Amino acid sequence: MNIQQSYREASVRGANSVALVVRLYEQMIEDMRQVALAIERNDIRRRSDRIKHTLLVIAHLQSTLDFERGGKVARDLDNFYNALRQNVVYVQFHPTKSAATQVITDLLAVREAWIEVERTQNPSAATVGRTVSYSGPDFESDSDRARVDWNG
Repeated sequence: MNIQQSYREASVRGANSVALVVRLYEQMIEDMRQVALAIERNDIRRRSDRIKHTLLVIAHLQSTLDFERGGKVARDLDNFYNALRQNVVYVQFHPTKSAATQVITDLLAVREAWIEVERTQNPSAATVGRTVSYSGPDFESDSDRARVDWNG
């Protein structure tokens, strides 16, 4: 077991549900960063493995939505996860680094909203110092941008 995995496991054990959601977003961001690198290196197996893992995380997050108690927020997240899934699958069948980067950008935006929820629930949360960013290439063309938008 490597040190990063040990750290992640220890931090998950003490995390509340919102913090766990933030960590799942961070995992998807890392997965998609690996997808972008795999595309660059033409590593089809790595790309497929990381996309598969991202899809599993999306399915897990979506399966935990409580539409009765969550109302509009749950419906918006459901729409986001559906669009996200379609965009990730698009990257698998039309692998471009810019398409993978766009998925990362979407994940970063929604992750920030979850961090705000976490800060609201626990102002002393350790996420205050947490930063995950991705600086990827600009889109090469509009055809590289094919993606499903969601209305949240």
